[in-house]
Amino acid sequence: MSNLQDTYGPETICFGCGPANEDGLQIKSHVEGDVVVADWTPEPHHQAFHGVINGGIIGSLLDCHSNWTAAWHLFDTRADGTFPVTVTADFHVKLRRPTPAGVPLHLEARVVESADPRVVVEATLEADGKVCATCRATFIAVEEGHPAYHRW
Repeated sequence: MSNLQDTYGPETICFGCGPANEDGLQIKSHVEGDVVVADWTPEPHHQAFHGVINGGIIGSLLDCHSNWTAAWHLFDTRADGTFPVTVTADFHVKLRRPTPAGVPLHLEARVVESADPRVVVEATLEADGKVCATCRATFIAVEEGHPAYHRW
């Protein structure tokens, strides 16, 4: 598998993770055992001020990456073989230190609780081997009729 976004949601237009959004962040999440990882390098226009990445960009990276982690977990544990559409129900970010611009950022996420259709994920965002931000988020798999249902 190349990455979760291109494999399961190539037409997705989400700002953070949509392969079809040319103006978005276009993160690429990869499964590595029980964690999902992504590496992403910010551009100068992602800065809040010189040398530091905007907090909204950090939140988008963590939200989208964690959401794909939740969807992958449900797909991997369900017997029906369909890839679920998940949405953010609850999201808490802690900005631990300024996230530097101009260096690759590394994201790691793992499932810490799961009771289908609800999944809780914890994630970190690192730069130069230092944790810059963390999050804990809850995601819910949605069914037909929800506005996000056909986004993949």
